[in-house]
Amino acid sequence: MLKLNIRRRTTQEGELDITSFMSLMTILVPVLLLNMVFSHISVLKLNLPGLSDGGASSEENRQLEVVLRQSHIDINYPAGMRVKRIPHRDGDPDFDTVSDVLQEVKRQLREKSIDKKDLVILSEVNTPYKTLVAAMDTARSYRAVVAASVVDAELFPQVSLGDAPRAQAQSLETAAGQ
Repeated sequence: MLKLNIRRRTTQEGELDITSFMSLMTILVPVLLLNMVFSHISVLKLNLPGLSDGGASSEENRQLEVVLRQSHIDINYPAGMRVKRIPHRDGDPDFDTVSDVLQEVKRQLREKSIDKKDLVILSEVNTPYKTLVAAMDTARSYRAVVAASVVDAELFPQVSLGDAPRAQAQSLETAAGQ
């Protein structure tokens, strides 16, 4: 008879070496967290001006307007009544002066117990996107110093966009040519 010598081997469980995985996570987590700070996206809520029935209502007439033109910016309150015309400085819009004028308008409205938060920005057809965004930022808030800290103070956070009416000078030239 054949005698088979069968030996059973005892198997040991292998250890799980996660050192390399932990090293990877130690590097990867801070890198991902740092990238999150730089990929911040801001979203502006915009309103479209409502459709009118042709008649000017009293609410529509109390509209604060910032009209962006190629050579200047007009600030109107109520709608169509110019508060200030701000010419461009060195070919670029002067948003510092626009901010100052809007702050003064806000202060005068508060003195009359009017809490106005909305504003319409009217722009011409070829207004650069950069100018439009700068106008929205200027209209929404301004930098103020409060208790030795610089904060963003609210001006007119509810911004609506629209098309600027034709300039009066262009309308007069067209009428004279006909």
